[in-house]
Amino acid sequence: MEQLPRTSTNPSLAALLVAIVDQDGSASHSYCAPAINGDRHAFVRDLVDFADFVHLVTLLHGQTPGLIDHAAARTVEVVARGWLLKAIDAFAAERQYLNRLSVAVGPLPSTIGHSETSTIVAQQRHAIEMLAQSDRRGTALGTALTLVLEWQAIRAVLDAGAIRLGIEPPSSGMPSRSETLALLADLPEPERLTRAVQFGATQLLGQHRGMWDLLKARTAVRQTQN
Repeated sequence: MEQLPRTSTNPSLAALLVAIVDQDGSASHSYCAPAINGDRHAFVRDLVDFADFVHLVTLLHGQTPGLIDHAAARTVEVVARGWLLKAIDAFAAERQYLNRLSVAVGPLPSTIGHSETSTIVAQQRHAIEMLAQSDRRGTALGTALTLVLEWQAIRAVLDAGAIRLGIEPPSSGMPSRSETLALLADLPEPERLTRAVQFGATQLLGQHRGMWDLLKARTAVRQTQN
C-alpha cells in the first residue's frame, strides 16, 4: 500500500479519506472487486456486461461541466487550485475516452427495467451534482478528491475492456494518489474541513456503490432472460 506523505501536517485527514475509499469504494464492491483484485479480463469477457458498465459510468460522469468542474467553482482553498486545474484537464480527456468506448460497445444493453434504470441513474447523477455544488466548505473538494482516488479502480476496468475491444487505453493524466494525499496534507485548517470532506467522500462512494448494485442486478436479470 502507498505510504502517506511523511511531511504531512495533518496525516489524519489523508488517512481518513484513504480508509473511506478502501472500505467503501468500488474496489471493495462484490461485483467490482474481482475485476480490480483478480482477473480483469475475465470480468470484461462478456462485452454485454462491459457495455452496461461503460454506459452507466458515462451517464454518471460523462457530462460537461462535471463533478470536478463544479467543485472547483466551490473551493476557496488556494492550495487546491493547481490540483483542481490538473484534474479538470485530465478528466476532460477521461470523458473523451468514455465517449469513445460508448461508441465502440454499442447501445445500452436491452434489459428488463430499462426505464427504471434511467430514472435511478438520473437520480444518482443529480445527487453527485448537488455534492459538487455544495456551499458547505470542504464538501465539494472532498467529493472531487474522492472521485480522483476512486477513478483508479474504475479506470482499471475501462482499460481491461478497451483492450478486449482492441482499443489501446490512453495514458491517464489524473492526479496521482500521492499528489492527492499531499494536497490533503497541505490543506489549511483541516479540523474545519474534516467532517465536510468525509461527508462528500461517503456520499459519492454511496452513489458509486449504487451504480455497482444496479449493474449486478441488471446482469442477473439478463441471465434469467437467456
